Amino acid sequence: MSSWVNASVAEYAKRLPAHFATLNLIEVTPQKRTNNCNIARIKQLEGEQLLAAIAHVQIKHGNSLVIALDEGGVAWSTQELAYQLQQWHDNWSQVSLLIGGADGLAEQCLQRASVKWSLSKLTFPHHLVRVIVAEQIYRAWSLLHHHPYHRV
Repeated sequence: MSSWVNASVAEYAKRLPAHFATLNLIEVTPQKRTNNCNIARIKQLEGEQLLAAIAHVQIKHGNSLVIALDEGGVAWSTQELAYQLQQWHDNWSQVSLLIGGADGLAEQCLQRASVKWSLSKLTFPHHLVRVIVAEQIYRAWSLLHHHPYHRV
């Protein structure tokens, strides 16, 4: 991943107070894509990797919520996301956000998710989605805590 993506996600993660939440990025290795590759199979393999990664987190943390970033999901306003963030904080020991690769999330990931979240009707590069999600989580936290970062 580009260094600016990792640096941006790390910056927003650093801004979140650890007593409220920690933002950890767990990356799975994308499958190689060629001109004649089987996209459905690639999505399935990437989905298996994502589900294995969150299974490890769930074993470690127990009470866990899985959210899939998907164009067919709910599109929240900033205020609605802040409300969701507070609900996640209050009701779950762990929240896993699944961001698909270049071809989106596998069906098994969408089925595993309890919530589907759409950032927009626009299509974003999957690496940029990481930055947007990290920033929006930080923005939602700042709104909840009357921090000046979010201005209404």
